[in-house]
Amino acid sequence: MTLNTYSSLCDDFYLDMYINTELDLPTERDTILAFFERVQKQFPSMGSFYRRGNNEYCLEENRNLGQYRWITLEMDRIASGFANPPDFEMAYSQDRLVLELIPYMLSVNHLDIDSLDVTFAMDFDYAGSHDEVIAEALLGQSAFNSILDLPDVRPIGFSPAMVVALSDDDHTQARISIESKTSVFEPEKKAQGEGEAICLSLTIRQYPPAAGIFDPLESFENQCRLAHEFMAEKIVPNFVQPLTETIAQKRLT
Repeated sequence: MTLNTYSSLCDDFYLDMYINTELDLPTERDTILAFFERVQKQFPSMGSFYRRGNNEYCLEENRNLGQYRWITLEMDRIASGFANPPDFEMAYSQDRLVLELIPYMLSVNHLDIDSLDVTFAMDFDYAGSHDEVIAEALLGQSAFNSILDLPDVRPIGFSPAMVVALSDDDHTQARISIESKTSVFEPEKKAQGEGEAICLSLTIRQYPPAAGIFDPLESFENQCRLAHEFMAEKIVPNFVQPLTETIAQKRLT
């Protein structure tokens, strides 16, 4: 599937990469600025730099444009993302740059990597109960659906998630989650359809092998391939299409 195919099925599409580290990342001023300066040299449009929370730093493009890159350094995680990228390669080139820079600019080598995540995420705007949409679209004939047959019962907290192993050693995993953003504790917002979108995400996570040297760049390429296959074969037909069809039907009623 092309990126245009994914974008046509949702309101916003995200490609994210997360490098989770065993040790805390450097916090020295010169180290942080040098890293982001090198990134900005490659992507000059990333001009917004700011600090958030404790020792969390972000460099990003203008979010108001709807299409933007971002990179963050957290205490023990490096994140790289692209919201609504025009094509896959533009997003992947940013992620590869980060993977190439971190060994000598942030002292993150293969021993320090706890896991590497590649995430495809989709947002679906809907002015109403997200829980009801998710339940109607995905429960089907499951045991959970039988609960909704009871009188005056409706879902008010439903954000299913599942993790599956993709390798014999369990070091390669896929996590599928659908997150509702409406809350039973915010009835007025819920009635008015305010708040964020329904979020569906697929994360392919790779843990370093028990033996041998972990190659993050090689793993990244393999995880991207797995993500594309999983999206095309499982996520789009079994999760995305039922969600979009249910949302469309509810908007007509």
